[in-house]
Amino acid sequence: MRGSTLGVLTQRLALAGLMALSLTGASHAGLLEDDDARRAILDLRQRLESSNNGIKALGEENAQLRRALLDLQGQIDGLKSDISRGRGQQEQLARDLSELQQRHKDTQAGLDERLRKFEPIKVSVDGREFQADVAEKRDYEQALEVFRKGDFAAARLALSGFVQRYAQSGYLPSALFWLGNAEYATKDYKESMSRFRQMLSVAPGHVRAAEAMLAISNVQQELKDSKGARKTLEDLIKTYPETETAQAAKDRLARLR
Repeated sequence: MRGSTLGVLTQRLALAGLMALSLTGASHAGLLEDDDARRAILDLRQRLESSNNGIKALGEENAQLRRALLDLQGQIDGLKSDISRGRGQQEQLARDLSELQQRHKDTQAGLDERLRKFEPIKVSVDGREFQADVAEKRDYEQALEVFRKGDFAAARLALSGFVQRYAQSGYLPSALFWLGNAEYATKDYKESMSRFRQMLSVAPGHVRAAEAMLAISNVQQELKDSKGARKTLEDLIKTYPETETAQAAKDRLARLR
């Protein structure tokens, strides 16, 4: 009985010990689990703070990058503006250059035109070709036009002025011939004879030389110098035998005899 009671007691004590150990182990295990949790929470907090710091740093980097991009965009816009202004300036310069070139061309053309007015030109009068100034040609033609209109007094003045101004002109023989005729028409016979003789002296081979000699004979007849007129006609026939004027001289000479 006693043995049975002791066994039961022993069993109860063993069970109590086991329970105590179990409770102690459970308590210890619970403490261990709380420490791990705290460490995990702390680790998580550190990671979170680190992550937040990384996010913050990334945000700052993003902000700097945005500012850099905005600054770069501003520079690009500025360059575009400069290029646009430069292109506009280039186009303006091109227009200005084109206008300057056109003005230069117009000025050069005007200058060339003015110079051409003073440059000698090739003319042909009474079968003779020579160089004459534009003004010289104009003055001769104007004087001759006056003669052709029959205003012999005005033609005489115009032709006389031409002979004085252009003493070395290729027009001179022809101008002297028409001047002699104008003076003959105004009955200034002595001056007329002088002009014809001057013309023959300057250009004895002129196409109108034979006509000039015939005109001299006419002047001599007006001056009642029949002998002189016959001599002039005879010289004309000898000097210019193949001309139509020589035949006219023969006919007149026959009448004078």
